[in-house]
Parts: sequence; structure tokens; C-alpha cells
Amino acid sequence: MTQTLNGSVVVVTGAAGDQGRPTAAAFAAAGATVVAAGRDADRLADVVALDPERIVPSVVDLSDEKNTKEWAQGLLAEHGRIDGLMHLVGGWRGGKGIVESDLADWDFLHVNLIRTLQHATRALHDPLLQSPHGRVAIISSTGLDKPRATNAAYLTAKAGAEMWLLALADSFQESNAAASIGRIMALVTPRMQNEKPDGYKKFTPTQKVADWLVGLYDRPAAEVNGLIETISR
Repeated sequence: MTQTLNGSVVVVTGAAGDQGRPTAAAFAAAGATVVAAGRDADRLADVVALDPERIVPSVVDLSDEKNTKEWAQGLLAEHGRIDGLMHLVGGWRGGKGIVESDLADWDFLHVNLIRTLQHATRALHDPLLQSPHGRVAIISSTGLDKPRATNAAYLTAKAGAEMWLLALADSFQESNAAASIGRIMALVTPRMQNEKPDGYKKFTPTQKVADWLVGLYDRPAAEVNGLIETISR
């Protein structure tokens, strides 16, 4: 690991989730100040407890554009810089076919997987662009390679999020900032693996994803800007 992250400020959204927690811990271990963002202060307190010296909580509703803009302005005023946005706000709906599924699932997924990403990247775009090593990343799905009827709404939302990230990458051209996409089939947490040691063979461990995200800072911006990479087990 390079010394790039020492003194840097990295925002982890969805920080209290299964992927957010190890990601916040990994960036803190690498020397960054981590802004652990989410909607639930109590759950964020558990994330801060992983490294109280480097992880700070930040309550925000990213589905609200005005709230997100004010939040971003506050972060910049407090920290003076933003060097990363690991957007890990998640959600899943599915399991039924094209006709049988409830389009209310789409409404949920659109807000969680696309709208929050739009709000966060718009609000933090300029500070990230001005950073000497700004990085933005999302975790997407290998299911996009072969869409299934039972995952139609979910994969459509993931595809939309990917297109937004690739457009963001275009806006980062000729700069030190980069926007990257990591794809997995599904996540496996340590608890899941402990409960079923021989299972989840095709799932990607949350720590592996966290390490991939941190590792984006060890790679040149030109190499990872617009990158879509599968994070294997």
C-alpha cells in the first residue's frame, strides 16, 4: 500500500451495511479519515467503533437532493477536502417474473441504487475532481452479463448505476480523478462463511471487495477511470 491515503478524506456511503463496515475499516487502516455516511445514527456508531480515531459518523438522507447538497458542503467545510466516494448504498428486490413482479420494486431500487448515486456524485463532483487522487466506485453485478427475468428490476437499476458511473468517468477525463465499477455475483460476510464453511463458493468476501476499493488508489487514474472489473473470490 502506498502512502497516498495518509491525510485523505474518503466518504463511505451505506457505511453501516455488510460491505460498508469492512470498507470503512480498510480505508481507516490505510491512513484515511473515513466519513461513514448513512441514515441511522445508532448503526453508524457501531461503524465508528471499528476505529474511533479515523472514522467519523455522518447522518444523511441521500435520496433527498437538498439534504445531500447541504451535507456535502458541510463535509467540505469541516474537512477541507474530499478524496473518495465509495458509494455502497444497496438494496435488492426480485424473485418473480416479468409479469408477476411488483413494479413498486423498481421504485425502491431506483431510489436506492440510482438516485442516491446521482445526488452524491453531483454534490461531491467538484471536490473529487480537485483532489490529487479522487476516486469514486460502486459495486455492481455480474448478473448484467446474462439478465434473468426474476432479476429484471434489480439488474435494470444496476445497469443504470453503471451508466451513470461511466458518464462520471467521462467528466473526469484528463484529471487525477477516476470512477470505477467492481462487479460481483454476491457478497459473503465472515458470519455467513462461518455458519456455512463449505458454501458460498462463488460469492466474493466483503474483505476482498474492501481491499479492491482501497487498491484503486495504488493504480493510476487513467488505468481505473471507466474501469469495469470483476472482483473474484
